[in-house]
Amino acid sequence: MEHPIRITIPAAALLVSGVLTAGCAAPEPLPEVTQGARPSAAPATTAPGAPKAPATAPSTATAPSASSAVAGASLGGPGTACALPVSFTLAEQWEPEAIKDPENPEFAALMRQGPATVRCEADAKPTGHVGYLRVWTAEGKGPARTTLEGFVKAEKGSSAAVYRETKAGALPATEVTYTVHNEVMEETKEERAFAVATPEGTVIVHLGGLDTAEHRAMLPAYELARTTLKLG
Repeated sequence: MEHPIRITIPAAALLVSGVLTAGCAAPEPLPEVTQGARPSAAPATTAPGAPKAPATAPSTATAPSASSAVAGASLGGPGTACALPVSFTLAEQWEPEAIKDPENPEFAALMRQGPATVRCEADAKPTGHVGYLRVWTAEGKGPARTTLEGFVKAEKGSSAAVYRETKAGALPATEVTYTVHNEVMEETKEERAFAVATPEGTVIVHLGGLDTAEHRAMLPAYELARTTLKLG
């Protein structure tokens, strides 16, 4: 069954967690690095007169690796919750629903962001997180990057956008990480999205979140969608 785009309680969280209000979302810089552990083993002894091995500085930082998401249902193909130009694998327990009447002009402020219209959303609530993975589409056969740039610029409070060329499944894609400042919550949070060109126009898959911590916790689900995406 199709459902209208949903609002999460509390209301303040809603304003921060998604695109339900015109332009309320946030970029998503790369995960923070953490201090590397110093080696605990004593240095090996060498024979008298043997040349000493050159000293190497210990690693000062390591990037944490996100755990992989457990694959769940497919989304986008025939018989799935949302009819889309692409399909991909959802993470386990994420609940997808099609957006009801996305073309209704009375709800344009909720359904549109720049050149794109929201078509489907997958709710992370059953996994214990607050956020949505949303799929947007835009008509036209222009470059996916141009559409993605218009999408990000239309989001109120967005800044620090960083774009890179990548792959979504086997398809060429453009990905963006950026931040969004929310005046109600008085904080800035990370968000990210990727876009691919299809014969039916550009498709944008976007991950928000209540805050940066929630956003980063849901990145494995976003990566699962990106790496399994295909046409049709």
